[in-house]
Amino acid sequence: MIRQTIVFALVLLSVLAAAEQPPSSAVKAEMAAQQPAIEEHLRVEDAVRFALEHNPSVKSAAYVVDAQRHKVPQAKSLPDPTVSVGWMGNSRPFSVMEGDPSSYRSVSAMQMLPFPGKLRLKGEMASKEVEVAQADYEGVRRRIASEVKAAYYEYFYFDKALETTRRNKDLLVKLSKISEARYRVGKAMQPDVLKSQTEISMLLQRLTMLEQQRETAQARLNMLMGREPESPLPPAADVAPLEVALDLEQLYQLAQRTDPMLARETRMLERNQIAVAMAKKEYRPDLSIGYMYQQRPMMMDMKGFTFTVNVPIFYKSKQREAVRQAQQEVMAAQQSRDSRINELRFEVKQQYLAAKAAKSLLDLYSKAVVPQSSLALESSMSAYQVGSSDFLTMLSNFSTLLNYETEYYRQVADYQIALANIETLIGVDLTNVVIAGEAVKQ
Repeated sequence: MIRQTIVFALVLLSVLAAAEQPPSSAVKAEMAAQQPAIEEHLRVEDAVRFALEHNPSVKSAAYVVDAQRHKVPQAKSLPDPTVSVGWMGNSRPFSVMEGDPSSYRSVSAMQMLPFPGKLRLKGEMASKEVEVAQADYEGVRRRIASEVKAAYYEYFYFDKALETTRRNKDLLVKLSKISEARYRVGKAMQPDVLKSQTEISMLLQRLTMLEQQRETAQARLNMLMGREPESPLPPAADVAPLEVALDLEQLYQLAQRTDPMLARETRMLERNQIAVAMAKKEYRPDLSIGYMYQQRPMMMDMKGFTFTVNVPIFYKSKQREAVRQAQQEVMAAQQSRDSRINELRFEVKQQYLAAKAAKSLLDLYSKAVVPQSSLALESSMSAYQVGSSDFLTMLSNFSTLLNYETEYYRQVADYQIALANIETLIGVDLTNVVIAGEAVKQ
């Protein structure tokens, strides 16, 4: 779109012919081995998919979910039974004293049976903790996807900023040569030549900074994708700004339905509510059943059973306080959930405003500022060639156009980053969904 606004004079000077170099065969081989979809250009969807498959944070969160699942059968299981052996009457192991009826050998086993309902509640608490881990996992996936998109659009911006700056540097070199030629024939002044050379040096400085920033953006994108920071990447594919009509109230509703952090707080609230019921169950005694077999010298063997219950006589300092603790944790979880709702609405509003502002600036640059700057440069170049305008005016128009072209791509990146952050909050891919009017169409 911007190239269509570049004036005919720029085309004649051959500054729009700079082409991006394709990645080397080694880069293509590496990327193809890991992700065949990546070829000459890196697409944002490919980067996100690769990151979700290889990022260590995503893998770690998945392992945590699996680990929590293994806790559920443990929580629902009975305590391990105990088995004991013993003897009485002689210090030698398993020996008895002949003729002493009090001497014996024995073996016993005991099983503790929790009060009915306790194991079920423990299993429900463990299941809720699995759901909490799943919400954390989804949150990590969304965060990584959002960070990858943000890093990708930064990478895209620096690619375009470098391309624009190099193109304009070539133009400035040609303009400098024109001013030198005019100076040699007495149609231009020496300060024009010196000023053009100064501007070329400033553009070289700018290129150096942009190259360093591009390398940093590439390293960050590699890191998020689970690759070495120095790994080569193809250039970013062109980004077409999404045309999405955002309805703030619908964004609020979608966010509250799908936000992983809010889901986590809800699951924690439910888990703590079960913990209250579990704490109240602790008022009820558990039952232990034991069996004993005794072998006595010169007497009949003896068998017996024991039944044991714990008596919660210290309930005032234990069970009652445990119930109060669990109730306070429920209240804390409720407040934490309400706080997350407020934070979520703020984050949605913040990203909504950022996207709206970036889109307005994007339209302004593409439809007015850049075309007008191009016309101003075209006019000053024509006037300079016939001697009716000075070189500094043309150079000023040149610098203005360069800044506005670069700023256009900055706004493209900022707009796409804001949309990516909104996608993280609402759990909806805005490339496939239109949010406007009365419904969300997918």
